[in-house]
Amino acid sequence: MVRMVEIHDDNSMAGKLRYINWTLLLLVTLVASVGFAALYSAAGGSFQPWAIKQMVRFTVGIGGMIFVGMIDIRFWHRMAYPFYIFVFILLVIVEIMGEIGMGAQRWINLGIIQIQPSELMKIAVVMALARYFHAANPEDTRRITFLIPAALLILLPVGLVMVQPDLGTGLMILMAGTGMFFIGGAPAWLFILGIIGFCASIPVAWHFLHDYQRNRVLTFLDPESDPLGTGYHITQSKIALGSGGINGKGFLNGTQSHLNFLPEKQTDFIFTLWCEEWGLLGGFFLLGLFTLLITYCASMAFRCRHSFGRLLAFGLTINFSLYMFINVAMVMGLVPVVGIPLPLISYGGTAMLSLLFGFGLIMSAHIHRDAKLPKM
Repeated sequence: MVRMVEIHDDNSMAGKLRYINWTLLLLVTLVASVGFAALYSAAGGSFQPWAIKQMVRFTVGIGGMIFVGMIDIRFWHRMAYPFYIFVFILLVIVEIMGEIGMGAQRWINLGIIQIQPSELMKIAVVMALARYFHAANPEDTRRITFLIPAALLILLPVGLVMVQPDLGTGLMILMAGTGMFFIGGAPAWLFILGIIGFCASIPVAWHFLHDYQRNRVLTFLDPESDPLGTGYHITQSKIALGSGGINGKGFLNGTQSHLNFLPEKQTDFIFTLWCEEWGLLGGFFLLGLFTLLITYCASMAFRCRHSFGRLLAFGLTINFSLYMFINVAMVMGLVPVVGIPLPLISYGGTAMLSLLFGFGLIMSAHIHRDAKLPKM
């Protein structure tokens, strides 16, 4: 035991490399490899234009993940609030001069790349709340005056993201923040009150939704009401899922996707493309990989001896789980279409890199799980 503590306190690069969790790297790579294959198929058996770019991003991102993992968790503890403020400023910049695409103002154009600050905010909120609750004791978490600042850390960026408008990402940040309240020790009555308040606010919130957002909810309730309009996406998704059967139609043989009936096959509906070609068994295989990855990250969080690393790892695991659950439920018609990508699978730069940054933070918490952090 003494030897283990000495190793974990080793600040040398070689010492930390020895204790990088290669199982986590393997699981992340396996999930991402499914995405490469799906994007190759989405392009009709070509690495261009999606698969090759995704592979390059992943290569860069996995290097960044290892680098982030080797940085002392005490550094990330100190940077939690500054990083949150930095990303919040980026969200404000988006409102002033952001790039508009697909009817929403979500991106900042840096010339060679575009970044989507709302994706980074999913990480920043978890980091900030992990530091906030790290300094708390059980008595603090029962005081409403202590919880109000934490709630503002969530609600302020959610408001900015909703204005873009990006309802799906805003709800993701809200749910991830709520998860942090739960693991941070907030009292049960607060969640009950929140659910009641959320349900009571639905009629009021309905009037503030954009027309396309209302149509998505109405389509979810009755997909057959406009099968060639607002219901087209989910109708084609269900057809493709059903046509895959048990074993699927075979790699590169999906008809709904390759005949371009299935929209957004490289992004939001990539799980549908995968299941059409690989069937129910292929879908279970991918969900099994996700489950292994989520379970492994949770086990790493459990082993952290300091509350910041434990809260951070659990919060980022919850964030990843929400990505997966909402996207799969969306393409199956179980929740409204909200534009949430399938993590590590869907084509996208900022989402991929932010996810790998999150896994790097989980790795840092694991490598430095015995570190001594200040209670502040």
